[in-house]
Amino acid sequence: MSSPLVRHYEDSAVVIAGGSSGVGLASALSFIDAGVQRIALLARSEERGRAAKDTIQQRDPDATVEFISADLSEPKNVESAIAEAHSKLDGLDVLVSSVAASYRPELLHNIDTADFASIMSRQALPPMYLTRAALPYMQEQGGGSIINIASDAAKVPTPGESVLGAGMAAITMFSRTAAMEAKRDGIRINTLTPSLISGTPTADRVLEDGFSKSLFEKAAKMAHLGVAEPRDLADMVVYLGGPQAARITGQVISVNGGISAG
Repeated sequence: MSSPLVRHYEDSAVVIAGGSSGVGLASALSFIDAGVQRIALLARSEERGRAAKDTIQQRDPDATVEFISADLSEPKNVESAIAEAHSKLDGLDVLVSSVAASYRPELLHNIDTADFASIMSRQALPPMYLTRAALPYMQEQGGGSIINIASDAAKVPTPGESVLGAGMAAITMFSRTAAMEAKRDGIRINTLTPSLISGTPTADRVLEDGFSKSLFEKAAKMAHLGVAEPRDLADMVVYLGGPQAARITGQVISVNGGISAG
């Protein structure tokens, strides 16, 4: 069996879906700091995407930074965006899926059953589409790293996150199973499951008012190591995407300041 291809940061081409804000943007900046010279951001908003690209380019004017606008909830759009990123970067070594659809926790009896399917599909399917689209490129070269970001709702039963939790659990099991399939091609697939992340659009939304505000204020009090910030997740993303994590696959890792364990 040949050794998997594991490139150092300076030789890696990195694609970050949801890279225009929050953990995605923080990860892009951390990859640049680690020495990555080729990076592409995938996001829906042209305005935020261009702004993010400029921010990253300012960090390293010599790096190749691309932005590709795409609706990542549609399989064909995902396939097209990944193909374009692979072409523009001349490779694909690391894929990060940090796609977060808008959602506010709500008790089950207050959720219309007509909304179940859309919640599940918007939350769970984009990382699956992205993983599937990236696999052929990584298989062809004999290695790569995929990091999917879900949430602790996948592992911790949390009031208000029944349907969301089902979607997050789908991402984690999908990623673990895909990791067992892809390891023979030298491809690593891992999942991060954060809880509350300060300074992100999602945190601002859930802490605004109502049931979700009460829920996450209680969660924040349990983070005795401190509420996670985007850079905390980004540091783990960069680690999993690099050569020091060459033997790590199929894992589900929480970065949550102690809000939960397991």
